[in-house]
Amino acid sequence: MNQQVYLVGGAVRDALLGVAVYDRDWVVVGSTPEQMLAQGFVQVGKDFPVFLHPKSREEYALARTERKSGVGYHGFDIAASPNVTLEEDLQRRDLTINAMAQDAQGHIIDPYGGQADLTQRVLRHVSAAFSEDPLRVLRVARFAAKLQPFGFTIHPDTLALMQAMVQSCELAHLTPERVWQEVVKALSCDKPSVFFSVLRQVGALAVLFPELERLFAVPQPPQHHPEGDAGVHTLMVLDAACALSDSLEVRFGALMHDLGKGVTPEALWPKHHGHEAAGVPLVSALCERYRVPKKMQSFAEKVTLWHGIIHTALDQQGAPYLKAKTVLKVLKGCGALKDPEGFNKILLACEADAKGRTGFEHIDYKPTAFWLGVLAAVSQLNNQEILAQGLSGAAIGEAIDAKQLQLAHEYMSAITA
Repeated sequence: MNQQVYLVGGAVRDALLGVAVYDRDWVVVGSTPEQMLAQGFVQVGKDFPVFLHPKSREEYALARTERKSGVGYHGFDIAASPNVTLEEDLQRRDLTINAMAQDAQGHIIDPYGGQADLTQRVLRHVSAAFSEDPLRVLRVARFAAKLQPFGFTIHPDTLALMQAMVQSCELAHLTPERVWQEVVKALSCDKPSVFFSVLRQVGALAVLFPELERLFAVPQPPQHHPEGDAGVHTLMVLDAACALSDSLEVRFGALMHDLGKGVTPEALWPKHHGHEAAGVPLVSALCERYRVPKKMQSFAEKVTLWHGIIHTALDQQGAPYLKAKTVLKVLKGCGALKDPEGFNKILLACEADAKGRTGFEHIDYKPTAFWLGVLAAVSQLNNQEILAQGLSGAAIGEAIDAKQLQLAHEYMSAITA
């Protein structure tokens, strides 16, 4: 059998959509691992034969079939042989728009109607084998977010299949790392709220992220939150963060910031006093469950704990509302003096929180200028001048604290005058 090479998957889909193609994957039909190695390819796949091209370093996978033999996405018997056809390889893929190939002459091979679904802007599963891999629930949600600018919708049959997969407890077999990988990819989209909305629609949000699910149908004070629902607000904040920053930290912090509202006793609704502190252990638990990088976890915890007081820096006339001592506590709690760039990201997440409300989308978020101004003032402290006073031990720290407090107070007095 002659070896044949085809471009497959996302590269074919994106080219047909007119989207720039950055990554290309290839399928090789009619070949063996020995033949690939003889051509200079480097094998990297352990579960099935995947090779890196000796020059381009792009991935070339031998055509393969999969048969369900266990639970989760590891529970498959993989068969890669020269007899596997291109159509058989494409049939195991998730969505029709990802199950197209292109030959060396540029012809599209489309046995499962991917081009028609591209035209109709439909996300549709290729076959019943879709339900064998629980990760596909998250992948379809992510594709819905990624392709949202094109107006894609999920086919009702695919939605029903996703719901059935959730109800059969298949998601319990997902590893934390794979879930987090999909979250990161979703957060990189322009409108990641779609990802979480789809997960909620099929019941997966309650299974994977119960802390987020609990926010829905929780009321908030209408004068501050015309959108009402705390879950709706959270997704609005997430999208607002995406409009403000490409930083995954900012976006994830925005997503996590109000988890505490989900545990406010109903008797206290619609107010949520203390939700900031109440949310921190929830953020910590979620991050530890999915092995979120510690730096990102720490950032989200800071946004959660401090966003409320950051909002209240100024009164309605724009004058400082907080005491200098409190302002200094916020700066130190946020790590602003050691990491000004990180503090600026915290302020972006807070701005997203302020703008993620119905009717407030285009407000001028004035606390940012105040916090950056007071940080600059406090940062003018010269430690050498303190040390030159001949102090020692705890007295040095006390002198530094006193000087920082003085600088913060002077700045706040100057902008009040």
